[in-house]
Amino acid sequence: MKQIVWTFAALMCLTTLFSCDNGETYADMKEKEKKAIDRFIQDNEFTGPIKVISQEQFEAQDSTTNVDENEFVLFNEDGIYMQIVSRGEGKSLVEFAKEQSTDSTISKTILCRFLEYDIEAGEYTIENIYSSSIVDKMLVKYIHRSRRYQASFTEGKMVGKYKSSVVPQGWIKPLDYIRLTRNSGRIAKIRIIVPHSSGTANASGYVLPMYYEISYQLGI
Repeated sequence: MKQIVWTFAALMCLTTLFSCDNGETYADMKEKEKKAIDRFIQDNEFTGPIKVISQEQFEAQDSTTNVDENEFVLFNEDGIYMQIVSRGEGKSLVEFAKEQSTDSTISKTILCRFLEYDIEAGEYTIENIYSSSIVDKMLVKYIHRSRRYQASFTEGKMVGKYKSSVVPQGWIKPLDYIRLTRNSGRIAKIRIIVPHSSGTANASGYVLPMYYEISYQLGI
C-alpha cells in the first residue's frame, strides 16, 4: 500500500514539474483554444459574427447552412464548426459507392484550393486559393461497408509545409455533405473551424485551432 502511495506521489510531483517547466498545462492550452474560437465566432475578418446552429437544425434544413445569415453548424462530437457555402453539383462519395455495389470501396482524386488561418495567432499560415496553377491533391477512399474514409495528400502545399500525407479530419468531415464534380464553376465550397483534435499533427501537438476555406473538385 505504501509503495502505491509513494508511486502516486512521485507521479504527481513529475506532473507538477512538467507543468511548471512548460508554463501551461494541456488543460490550460485547451481553455486558451476555446476562448480563441469563441472570439472568432463573435467576430472575424472572413465572415463577421457567426450564427451557430445545432445539428438538429442543420439536418432539418436538408444538411445545409444559410450563408446569408452566416450559419455554421456545430458538430458536438468533435467540436467542428462548418458552413457549406456551396454544396456542389455531381455526386457524393456515398452515391458513387452505391452505384457500384453495397460492399464496394471506391477511390477518387479530389483537387482542393484552400486557405489556412491560425485562429489563436490571428495570422495566415498557408494558402493556394489565389493561384490558378497550384492545387492540392488528395486521394480519398470511401469504404461503404464500414462507412468510413481513408485519405492522403499526394501533392500540394499541405504536404510541403507539414511534411506529411495525412489528411486532417477537418478536411474529411465535409465529404458527407458535399457533391463532387469536375465542372470548375459548380464545385463544392466550405468554411470550417477545426479544433486541434481534428487538425494536422502540428495543430494537435501545439493545441492550435485553425480556420479553413476549402473548395473540393473531382479530379481525373
